[in-house]
Amino acid sequence: MGKLLVVGSVALDTVKTPFGEVSEVLGGSATYFSTAASYFTSVDLIAVVGEDFPPRHLAFLKSRGIDLTGLERRPGATFRWRGEYTHQLNEAHTLDTKLNVFETFRPKIPETYQSPDLLFLGNIDPELQLDVLQKLSRPPLVACDTMNFWINGKRDALWRVLEQVDILIINDGEARALGEDTNLVKVAHKVLARGPKHLIIKRGEYGVLMFNEKQVFGAPAFPLEDVRDPTGAGDTFAGGFLGYLTATGNRSIEAFKQAIIFGSVMASFTVEAFSLDRLRILDYKEIQERFRDFKQLTHFEDIA
Repeated sequence: MGKLLVVGSVALDTVKTPFGEVSEVLGGSATYFSTAASYFTSVDLIAVVGEDFPPRHLAFLKSRGIDLTGLERRPGATFRWRGEYTHQLNEAHTLDTKLNVFETFRPKIPETYQSPDLLFLGNIDPELQLDVLQKLSRPPLVACDTMNFWINGKRDALWRVLEQVDILIINDGEARALGEDTNLVKVAHKVLARGPKHLIIKRGEYGVLMFNEKQVFGAPAFPLEDVRDPTGAGDTFAGGFLGYLTATGNRSIEAFKQAIIFGSVMASFTVEAFSLDRLRILDYKEIQERFRDFKQLTHFEDIA
């Protein structure tokens, strides 16, 4: 089992969907990512929270075996996000964002985190992503995420990050903004030419596309009868995807394909409940069963 290092956000979320509403629940990109990845491998977490961060959330993260040495607790309030979804669950409408202590976050890397097998840079300021890359010896595999705020506001710094990473994981809207084109195939050619070996595009209820220089691979989303809250699904996908790759140490194209399915499986569990409530009660047998069901979605015999 390898070691996976994630740098990102831990937050308190208030979320409303057509199926309910929750207030001040555990959230943040690094939280969803590390929880999903913890079902496959050991995870080291670098983030920051305020003095108001509930101890029960720390206890939950520790219960998943996540190393919190790199989680700073600083005076002030924890990062908060408030959002709402309509029946178009692919898109969150942000109602309020309070960065609080996250606004002045400067990642500090503990000595025990210096040699990860895989590094995931969450969607923080690309200047901070570059800073983390400079502080670490180059891990065997580096992946990152970003968002439209950085794509539009710090494009040059972001391209400098992408020159140094192996995998970029973003959603379809972010991909189009980054590639400045509506056609995802053309976007992929442009992005791959700038550094990343693999581009993973998350498409919500329409599944996932992976582009690399050799081929394109697509996977559907798992069909669910009960979807309650899509918050964190993309981060959960990334955690399952990279957690599996870290655990196996296999970097073949076939391993990447299987990792995409495991990531999609983890995302499918997340949306079944608010916050991380579904992941709290998940066991690995359920993951294996849904993985087998997922395979059957697209498996067919060539009878020609």
